[in-house]
Amino acid sequence: MVSTSPRSGRSVVVTSAGAGLGRDIALGLAAKGYIVFGTAMSAAEVQDLKDASGGRVSLTVCDVTKAMGVEAWACGVTDALGPAGLNLLINNAGILTQGPIEILLLDAIRQEFEVNVFGALSVINAFLPALRKARGRIVQVSTWMASLPLPFSGPSGASHAAIEVFSAVYRAELKPFGIEVVVVSTGNMKTGGSAKTAALARIANGMTSGQRKLYGKTFGTFVDGLSSMQATGIDSAAAAARVVEIAEQHPAPSHAVVGAEAEQMLRAAHEKPDAELDALRLKLVGLSRFSSQPRKGPTNGK
Repeated sequence: MVSTSPRSGRSVVVTSAGAGLGRDIALGLAAKGYIVFGTAMSAAEVQDLKDASGGRVSLTVCDVTKAMGVEAWACGVTDALGPAGLNLLINNAGILTQGPIEILLLDAIRQEFEVNVFGALSVINAFLPALRKARGRIVQVSTWMASLPLPFSGPSGASHAAIEVFSAVYRAELKPFGIEVVVVSTGNMKTGGSAKTAALARIANGMTSGQRKLYGKTFGTFVDGLSSMQATGIDSAAAAARVVEIAEQHPAPSHAVVGAEAEQMLRAAHEKPDAELDALRLKLVGLSRFSSQPRKGPTNGK
């Protein structure tokens, strides 16, 4: 439940604030004096953040894919904020669906878009009246894989690319109201390790014998490569501190990065030709040795 007691200071909404990066962002902003609202997955997360923040973080159990739930939550927060409106919205909620596109269930891919795209749009639209009052800012958390998608991570790259397009359009449409829109591309982070490992294992174990023959070796290599990338990824607290820094930066950047890895990957995506990018995405997850030799052109009898 959203508290409606009188509040002072700057305000922020953080989606998926009950764990991982969102939790660290919420606590970081609370420590800076913000009044923080957000979504959580469970009542336990709600209580945890309330205790950890000394009551400055007020979370609500809310599924961002349920429009009526989002509207009800946003109305409660907007009422609590009153005429001051909302200063900052950090759209952090997202899921990761990985595996060969050929064998992924379409419903699983749709769910990724429901959360990463339609859920994000639902939250933004629900809070626009409050953001207009404060001439606030939207920070959309994305990933460098929106620009340099990796094998077996198609739904994540595609869904984040889609929300980046929407963010660019929002930036133009909301400029007359004084609302700023910032896209933040993150690198690999040391979060959700066991959950990610379990999800990947479910994909591997769910393959039929035919699918395993096609993708078993390459997917296994991808999993090992991804684990290695995550192990050397940025710490969640450090990533959160960078997101908070970006959220408060003036003037607002249209696009910012979290971590040296994200900066390097985005630079490559913008500067390297397609052939080099194709080789890079294979190399990043250890799949270079599986690439087939290029076909030879016609010899014309010579």
